[in-house]
Amino acid sequence: MSKTGSGYLGAAGLLFLLGAAGVGTYLTQSSDAEAADATVASTQSTPIAGAKAGASETAKAKAPKANATGWIVLRFGDQAETISRAALGTDRKSIEAALAPLKARMDRGASNAHMDLEARKVYEAEDGLAMDLFGSVSAIELALRTGAGEVTLEGVAVPAEKTIKDLGVSDISKVIGSFKTKFSVAEKTRNANLKLLASKINGQVLMPGEKFSFNDLTGDRLLEDGFKVAHVISQGQMVDGMAGGSCQISTTLHGAAFFSGLDIVKVTPHSRPSTYVMLGLDATVVASRVDLQLRNPYDFPVVIHYRVARGVSEVEILGKEKPFDEIEFERNIDKRIDFETVTREDSSMGMGHMVVEQLGYPGYKVSKTRRVYKDGKVIKTDKWKVNYRPVIEYARLGINPNPNLPAPKARKGHGPKPASGRFTMRQ
Repeated sequence: MSKTGSGYLGAAGLLFLLGAAGVGTYLTQSSDAEAADATVASTQSTPIAGAKAGASETAKAKAPKANATGWIVLRFGDQAETISRAALGTDRKSIEAALAPLKARMDRGASNAHMDLEARKVYEAEDGLAMDLFGSVSAIELALRTGAGEVTLEGVAVPAEKTIKDLGVSDISKVIGSFKTKFSVAEKTRNANLKLLASKINGQVLMPGEKFSFNDLTGDRLLEDGFKVAHVISQGQMVDGMAGGSCQISTTLHGAAFFSGLDIVKVTPHSRPSTYVMLGLDATVVASRVDLQLRNPYDFPVVIHYRVARGVSEVEILGKEKPFDEIEFERNIDKRIDFETVTREDSSMGMGHMVVEQLGYPGYKVSKTRRVYKDGKVIKTDKWKVNYRPVIEYARLGINPNPNLPAPKARKGHGPKPASGRFTMRQ
């Protein structure tokens, strides 16, 4: 070969060797980068699915491809996570340590059957699932030995404590009847009593034929039970008493029961008409003495939904159906009884002045009727006789002749408006 040819070959050979060295350097750098990526990945697990149905398919789509030297997919119930084999280690102790945080995230507690009264729905119980570490470690050991890219972890079912059978009701989608009364938001102690009592009744289930007792459910309503002193009606007079406001809670419940067609087993009116409800629909209660009792006449359970907020006390009776179209309340005043006025002399007050200490109210003899309508016809009629005693009016009459005495301040009256004639309403 000529010198010229040898020179060209020498140059080409030099370029080849330099090129090979460059490729070698690039491959070495790429391998180092991949190794670094693998090191980072081995310390992290990647969640690839949620807790809803269908999550397994999502997990398969998002999970890195598993292989004998990289990732492994761990599946538990409808959840899945990926983790590097290096992070799992090679012995049971290291695998168990790696699973501990996964167990904390992936364990699913049981959910009891429960009612959402606002949404009028009943939710079935759902069993939970707890990871079995011993069985899961064994499953992972096998996968690591065989090079499997996916492992289904072992779990133990956690049964719910309360099922729909325990709850006693499966359908509360219909409002059978309702009733509401209003109260002053300014009376803080009385309002606290209203909310406490309503919370004791809210969610109460009445099975077919079951009787409800207001006093049995709410107890003696004492200070140690969380109740407060507030206004009550006693012997026709407004005075302070323990658990004041109880009668508004029983009255609102009675109204809802009336318009739901529940049996009114026992009801007692106030000693005088009430300010917050029409004559004939009130229901007074006194702990251990005067009770409101109801009964569920239907062949399905009903639930009491009680709500007290923003000056309104409201009750809904919920169930799977409304067995009637409409209920009518009719009230007739059969007799009005005038009240008596008692006047007492007061030497501290100027002559000729009079102050009413307690307003008087007439008594009433009332006929009350409930008519239940279905397809335009009356299918049931209930009648009651209700008596309200007259309330004595007490007044002070000034007898002091001193003309310089200041005029007494008149007291504001607080009481129901007089009732008369016939009144009806339908729901």
